[in-house]
This record gives sequence, structure tokens and C-alpha cells, in this order.
Amino acid sequence: MARSSLELIKAIRETANRLASGDKYEWGHMGSCNCGHLAQSITIYSKGQIHGAAMWRYGDWREQLRDYCPQSGLPLDEIIDQMLDKGLTRYELAHLESLTHPDILERLPLNQKHLIHNRQNDVVLYLNTWANLLEEQLEPNKVLAEDHELILV
Repeated sequence: MARSSLELIKAIRETANRLASGDKYEWGHMGSCNCGHLAQSITIYSKGQIHGAAMWRYGDWREQLRDYCPQSGLPLDEIIDQMLDKGLTRYELAHLESLTHPDILERLPLNQKHLIHNRQNDVVLYLNTWANLLEEQLEPNKVLAEDHELILV
């Protein structure tokens, strides 16, 4: 699982909130899909910039993650670098694109375990469940309040 941090949790929650509020979602667009939306929260790039960066190489996010090389100098690899620097793994990002990480699916209510990878509400549920899981992994003296601000206990 990702290296849990307040910054990562906030980025995942920001992504979920933006999607829940009706931000444009398009699974087939590299900047508006599951990973694309999280990349927007983590980096300074817009959906158009992320999509443009992905066009330098063939494939969707899963293929791009498989072919990722930190020394390539390719624009999407630089975006992936920033995401990995926040504590994410390529494995988790590939699962985000298809909503299939077993640790996250295990935590979903029984009647919601069969997510559809390109359904916006399912992405929001997946992201919020992931953020909850990461919050549980925070150091015991760090907690996030309702507004997701740090509280030391």
C-alpha cells in the first residue's frame, strides 16, 4: 500500500470531492480519467496538459505505468515521478485506473464490491475508501478532522 501521508490523503480526498461535485470525467481521456484526476490533484498540470503528456507514448495509464522509465524524459513519466514521490506505487495507480486494488475492494460494503472502472460514482467510492485506509495507517498521534486538517492527539 502507498506510503501514507497527510499530503497524499488530502490529494485523494480532493480528487474524490472534485468528482463528487460533478467535475468533468471521461475515462478514455488521459487527463480526465481515474489516474488523470488524481494527477491533477498532485501536480500543477491541467487535464489537457496531462493528456498531452501522455500522447508522447502509446497506451492508456496501465500501459504507460508498465513502460514507465524515470530517466526517459518523457512528459508523462515526469508526472508519474511526482505521483510516486507522494508515496504512490505504480501497482496502485494501475489498480486505480481499473478500480481493482484488493485491499480497497475488501473494505467496500458487500453490495458495492463490483465497481465499474468508468463510472464516476464508483471512482468516488473507491477514492474515499482508499483515503480511509491510508488514514488508518497514519502514525497514531496524527488524525484528520472532518475538514481533513491535521490534528495532533
